[in-house]
Amino acid sequence: MFDKAIQLIADAKKIIVIQAENPDGDSLGSALALEEILGDRGKEVSLYCDVETPKYLRYINGWDRVTQDFDTSADLAIIVDTTSDTLIGKSLDIPGVRHFYESHPVLVIDHHNLVSSTLSFDHTLINEKAVATGELLYFMAKEAGWEVNARAAEAMLAGILSDSLGLSTQNTTAESFEAAAGLVKLGAVPHELEGRRREFMKKSATILAYKGRLIERIEYLLDGKLALIHIPWEEIQEFSDQYNPSVLVLDEMRLVEGVQLGIAIKTYPDGKVTGKLRSNVPIAEQVAGYFGGGGHAYASGFRVFESYDKIITELVSATDKALTDYESSIS
Repeated sequence: MFDKAIQLIADAKKIIVIQAENPDGDSLGSALALEEILGDRGKEVSLYCDVETPKYLRYINGWDRVTQDFDTSADLAIIVDTTSDTLIGKSLDIPGVRHFYESHPVLVIDHHNLVSSTLSFDHTLINEKAVATGELLYFMAKEAGWEVNARAAEAMLAGILSDSLGLSTQNTTAESFEAAAGLVKLGAVPHELEGRRREFMKKSATILAYKGRLIERIEYLLDGKLALIHIPWEEIQEFSDQYNPSVLVLDEMRLVEGVQLGIAIKTYPDGKVTGKLRSNVPIAEQVAGYFGGGGHAYASGFRVFESYDKIITELVSATDKALTDYESSIS
């Protein structure tokens, strides 16, 4: 399964590991694990992301080694946890980076098991269905015979626990538990990881008050099946440094009786609109895909340049269709 990927890594001396511009626990954990594992094998590894690591992810040790400096002197690029051009778009705008992608081997490791990648340059794709990219990396390291130190084990476990909500989502399998158990044997300590996560999840009184205002603004559409919150640029500026506004309310939206899909929409001065989706039925990826985004069946996202009003109209239509398709498939 991993033969070509293992060979590409064996042939490289200098590697850049790239996350999407919406980093999460899985992408960060996977990137840090690769840095540890490949560094121990004598590779020179740099870590890149289009944006700064969000504060709520900084419980994962090593986050501060991720930079916004794209090292075009690398001889292999590894993209983790995405197959979307849109989600690495900022890097493509950096002078020389598109040429780098087009003239160097690119390995993509993702777990969403999509039919095809939307990346606009040649690449080798490892895209097996798993609960997290960290799970794929565990089995890849095992097949390759790579040594996994305790720091790498913890980073991979962080990714698995993040994407599986503590090994509890519908995509969690026996292999997910096997990987988690194996990583604990290799030195990951779950209670220490969770203790740090809880510390970073703590909110100030100001953020809690803001969360209350967000909850009051939630809109319910499609007879209550779609919950929607709009977060304008002014609030992104004011609160994002303390806490991601979308994360504050998405779970609560999804847990409202009757709601099948919760969406947090952010709008920016340059016309950019982003959507973060969480669903109770497997439609999030389908809805995000309508806007060129992607992710999991239950958790996805997208980014477009369009007016807010038009996006909402299209979101309602896309959600309605996705729900109709899903209900037909189970009837």
